[in-house]
Amino acid sequence: MDGTAPLTTAPSLIDRFGRPITYLRLSVTDRCDLRCVYCMAARPNFLPRSGLLTLEELTAIGERFIARGVRKIRITGGEPLVRRDVTTLIGNLGRHVGASLDELTLTTNATRLALHAERLVSAGVKRVNVSLDTRDPARFGRLTRGGDLSRTLAGIEAGRRAGLQIKINTVALKGENENEIPDLVAWAHGQGFDMTLIEVMPVGDVGEDRADQFLPLTTVREVLESRWSLTDIPDRTGGPARYVRIAETGGRLGFITPLTGNFCAGCNRVRLTCTGQLYTCLGHDGALDLRSAYRDGGIAAIDARLDEAMAIKPERHDFDVSRGAGPAVNRHMAQTGG
Repeated sequence: MDGTAPLTTAPSLIDRFGRPITYLRLSVTDRCDLRCVYCMAARPNFLPRSGLLTLEELTAIGERFIARGVRKIRITGGEPLVRRDVTTLIGNLGRHVGASLDELTLTTNATRLALHAERLVSAGVKRVNVSLDTRDPARFGRLTRGGDLSRTLAGIEAGRRAGLQIKINTVALKGENENEIPDLVAWAHGQGFDMTLIEVMPVGDVGEDRADQFLPLTTVREVLESRWSLTDIPDRTGGPARYVRIAETGGRLGFITPLTGNFCAGCNRVRLTCTGQLYTCLGHDGALDLRSAYRDGGIAAIDARLDEAMAIKPERHDFDVSRGAGPAVNRHMAQTGG
């Protein structure tokens, strides 16, 4: 397949609530080299590699989304950089950047970013989101169940040297990193990085009660405003984050608030898992199987499934983190595509 060839376009993806779907989160693996306490179980059962979409299938399906009006693709996992030859896929899709695709990016824990940063830049990636919830080595090891902070920090530095724009993603965790968040923000802005704070979401059984993890970002913002001057700004990066500018640091800080500030009314996203299951909402089941559609009927079958997806996409999620509520869905974040 020649990725530079013009794509055969079709009607844009618009759901039953009139929301254009312009953002695809494309998972390439459910595997990860960390075991974050809010993301997966301590001993996850990873999928067999034979069950994953091939890179060729990921390319073909990704290009069909582009042809249907998707302007941003984020490569996710698990940890996407653990997938062998993932930069081949990124290069295939990256050829559309600047034409029918506005941006190709990825989310990573940066443990392998030093190995791939230059190839990512060559493939068309200009910025990455790095998941980092603490800069304390002992806390990092505890939250990731054995991870090495130095590898993530080295990956971040390698990405910077390669020319990638870095944004730090931090999940706010009650009783863990809440007192560290101001220092994390100061560090990120001091490095020239944007940063986004995220509320924990009840996705998958991770062996913890979400009520013990949930830290409202309304509370975090109050703490930050006691230290700094925060001004709301209209910047958007294609996702659900809402941004402020901090006068004292000069940096930009985002808030993703699925619980305290539901943003579903403007949802522009769908998620495709590494096995080809299309989820139209992170907080709902009811996936559509694009893998079998593509293998049995090619592009026409994909188009039919995408039309079906637009007809069933829910208006909003139903997340609940009250004590004992349990997960909204049983699948882990890494299975859906973080």
